[in-house]
Formats: sequence, structure tokens, C-alpha cells
Amino acid sequence: MIDIKTEYAGLVLRNPLIVGSSGLTNNPSKLKEFEKAGAGAIVLKSLFEEQIEMQADSLMDQSDFPEAADYIRNYVKANQVNDYINLIKEAKKECSIPIIASINCYKADVWTDFARQIELAGADALELNVFFMETDLVYDCEKLLNTYVEIVRKVKDIISIPVIMKIGKSFSNIPALVETLRLNGADAVVLFNRYYQPDIDINNLQIVSGNVFSSHSDLSDTIRWTAIVSGKVPCMSIASSTGVHDWEDVIKCLLAGASAVQLCSALYTHGSEIISQILVCIEEWMHQAHFQTIDEFKGRLNYVNIPHPSMYERSQFMKYFSNRD
Repeated sequence: MIDIKTEYAGLVLRNPLIVGSSGLTNNPSKLKEFEKAGAGAIVLKSLFEEQIEMQADSLMDQSDFPEAADYIRNYVKANQVNDYINLIKEAKKECSIPIIASINCYKADVWTDFARQIELAGADALELNVFFMETDLVYDCEKLLNTYVEIVRKVKDIISIPVIMKIGKSFSNIPALVETLRLNGADAVVLFNRYYQPDIDINNLQIVSGNVFSSHSDLSDTIRWTAIVSGKVPCMSIASSTGVHDWEDVIKCLLAGASAVQLCSALYTHGSEIISQILVCIEEWMHQAHFQTIDEFKGRLNYVNIPHPSMYERSQFMKYFSNRD
């Protein structure tokens, strides 16, 4: 009998399909729909540190009492936090699968108390979506790495549930970052978060929003780094994210070494029914390939398990085109 259970960040999931954090995961009834469709776990919509600060700043701009700044900022944060805690509690009432809370943050000392509240509210894990876009010409890159480390270390010091770091791909040495996060307590990483995509309207000469959703073409980097990281940091749990749109994409990520995958754009495009469709196809593929469990093929094509690891390296680009006119 085919068994599609997987272990991710210390959690046992009934299958590797995780509903990624988005506007779709902000409603308890919608969460129940995802569970019914077969999701293995759900990441709640992120609470954005930057958004809270912007809202507080907006209220302070309208205030005639500058000395009230701290009160306004704390008031806004408290209300946002309370709403999020209630979302976690409602989600746990509605769903029996793991519920993963999410914070989009960029400071090490802001969310430690909130992390404790998240654990007490019943979240099964906490995903920290850390995002920086530094443009300072004299910025110290080492300081950026230290901030990631400080965030995960401080949060791990006060909670016992798994802590997952969702990172971007704009690092010169992603495996080294993942290993550093592991050594400082991270239980898993998500490769990768998807940033806001800008575009230019040439007719109106304006900056506009680019494509919101990922595409199949985004999967290549996800596969590459999943394979390399799973090979070089074998004891770190990985969820592949960005560019995962169908069952074949899921299989590819698992073969590269992921323990789970996160779905987001595919759910916006096809609805929750895509989950059950993917699961049926995964089981059929496993049956045809004579695999009984995911562990039998997970990581089979990662960096250390293939004859030529350079297939995943950038130098392969020149080899690929060298014999083409």
C-alpha cells in the first residue's frame, strides 16, 4: 500500500502538500476547505512587521500629539497581534492538520513576545519570512547574515515548537546560510519566498506591479537549490516553494530532496481541488515507479546522489550552449 506521509520540521504530515501563506489562508472556513481537499499542512497568512509600522506611522501623521507615538504604535501592534492570535485559535478549532503561523519580519527584537503567544495559541510551528532589500553601497553583508541568525536564535530561546526560516534566493552562498541557520536552531527552511515584482508601464511612464503569481519557469532555481542544499545540509528539512504548479513539479522537488512543497499560485489559479488532483497523480506515479513511500525516492536526484553534481552548478550553462550555433 502506498504511503505518502512525510516528516517536515519535526512534524509528521499526511502528505507533502503545504498550503503556503497568502490571502487564501486568512479565513478559517477556507482553511477547512483546504484540509478537506487533502492538504498536509497550512501556513497562515503572514503578519507583516512592516505593515504594522506603516499603519502606526499613518495614524501618527494624523495625530496632533507627537508624544503619543509610542502609545499609537503599541496600540496598532496589539490589535494586529490579537487578531492573529484569534485566527490561530479558530484555525485549530476547524482543522486537524498542522497549522503553521507566519511572521514577515526584519528585526530580531520585535517578535519574541509574540512568538510565545503564537505557541500558547496552539500553532504547531512558526514560519519566519525574513526579507531584506539593502541598497546601501556601504552596507556590511556580514551584518545581514547576523540578523538572520539573531532572529532565529532569539525566537528559539523562548518557544519549543518548530521554527522554520523562509528565505530568498539572493544570497551568494545559500547552503552556507542554511547550515548557519541549522546550527542556530532552525528546524527547516523554505526555498524560496517570492518578492514583489515591479514592472514599468512605458505608455504612462509609471512603475506598476508585475506578475503576482509564479510560473513554471520559476521552478528551475527552486529545484537547483533544493538539490544542492539537501545534498550539502542533509539533516535540514526543506520545503520547496515558488514555481510549483502541478503534480510533476511536486515530484521533481521531492526527487531533488524536499520533504514538502508549498502551493500558492496554483491554488489561486485552480482552486483547492488542485490539491486532490495532485495527490492522485503522485500516488499513481509512485505505483508505476514501484515506490511505496516518499522516503524511497526523496533526494534520489540531489547534489550528492547524481554522477555529475555540476549539472546543478552555474558553469553548466556554458557547457549547454557550447555546441549550439
